[in-house]
Amino acid sequence: MSKTLIGPRLRQLRRERKQTQAQMAKTLGISASYVNLLENNQRSLSVEMLTRIADNYDIDWRELTQDDSSRRIAALRSAVQDPIFTGDKPDLQEIRGAIDHAPRLVDQFLQLHTAHRSALEKVMQMGGSETGGELLRTSPETLIHDFFCDHENHFPALEAAAEEVWNGRFTSPENRYAELRDRLMVNHGISVEVQRIDSMGDALRYYDENARIIYLSQALNNANRVFQLAHVLCAVQFPDLIAEIADTSGITAQPALARLRVELANYFAAAFLMPYDAFFAEVESTGYDFDRVAAAFGATFEQVCQRVTALNREGSRGVPFFFIRIDKAGNVTKRFNSTSFHLAEHGGSCPVWNIHTAFYTPGVIMPQFVELPDGDRYFTISRTVHRPVFSEETQDRRLTLALGCEAGYAHRIRYASSYKIDDPKLYAPIGINCHLCPRQNCLQRAHQPLFTELPIDENRRGNTRYES
Repeated sequence: MSKTLIGPRLRQLRRERKQTQAQMAKTLGISASYVNLLENNQRSLSVEMLTRIADNYDIDWRELTQDDSSRRIAALRSAVQDPIFTGDKPDLQEIRGAIDHAPRLVDQFLQLHTAHRSALEKVMQMGGSETGGELLRTSPETLIHDFFCDHENHFPALEAAAEEVWNGRFTSPENRYAELRDRLMVNHGISVEVQRIDSMGDALRYYDENARIIYLSQALNNANRVFQLAHVLCAVQFPDLIAEIADTSGITAQPALARLRVELANYFAAAFLMPYDAFFAEVESTGYDFDRVAAAFGATFEQVCQRVTALNREGSRGVPFFFIRIDKAGNVTKRFNSTSFHLAEHGGSCPVWNIHTAFYTPGVIMPQFVELPDGDRYFTISRTVHRPVFSEETQDRRLTLALGCEAGYAHRIRYASSYKIDDPKLYAPIGINCHLCPRQNCLQRAHQPLFTELPIDENRRGNTRYES
């Protein structure tokens, strides 16, 4: 018994009783430094000390001395062999260290892994034997999203390339289309032709590399025409730079790499339309009034919203935003993130969030303060935009954009100026989506959560059929 080590369990006991090491030391009649040594397994536990702990905290001494580390080690070693985890596996010493110093974190990790395996099995039962393998393959959209997140959605080399093209001579928005068209012809021998909508089929822009002609649809307004020309300019003038950045992504699948190159060229196009320093000064001076900024740069509302997520240059950082775009069915069609907000990837975002109700008030900016289940708070704005396409089958071409930042930044944003940001009643409780949200008694719940069971009382009818 004299060699018993109970560090993690003693630490857990102290935290459960909301005591500091000094307070526990006073309770046990020992020094705070000795409590620290015990918690870090640098001193073994004597019978006398075990008795003091059991008496003062009214617990069974066997709860303290019960050693289940072998079970935890086996469970953790098994969990980390799951193919979902890539890279080198932790060795036995690392696993023991995790169990000794962070036992509750280990338990929660094992719970999470068990829930993951359970959810995977359920999906495989519904989708067939090949579904599991498909789920373990990350989609190209997620790979690209994660790559942009790893770079804080900011690529200095592309910013520098855009500035190199301007060379300090910033053309006004009114002349930018002609400037780009002439530059493409003079420097690259590429001409531009605007085509009737019917002649373009389903395309908005097509670059014929052999004929050296860029065809643009009449469906594009001036801002979108400039954007498409800037995209092609990047592809023909900076192909090596795009390839160099793409090579650092770790993405190997050719379709995903092609998508990544498109997104990087789009990034350049936005940087070309809205040069960093001028854009940063404009958003800060207007309090992130996106309509005014769009007018100043001859850009669209969507282009401005996406551009503000890239303001992460050292020394001139903007408000960190996330950006998401959805269609009327709730499908996510674009997303960028410079925050810790977890964006729904495949749709089904929380119906309490006004990103959905924005469809009822087209073109109107709708602000909202929201709180996630973990307590994090955000300020968001939502507004509809229109797709530049025309067809009899899809006359209503609206999409909704949502932009958000942590609530602590809201005082810098004009759209939040009329609200009492510190009022807890201001924040609407939302989740990522119903499958992942643990909130109980939500009027809008549409699904049972995947990772928890909501309480069911046969004698009571709750707000929804999923709980009572």
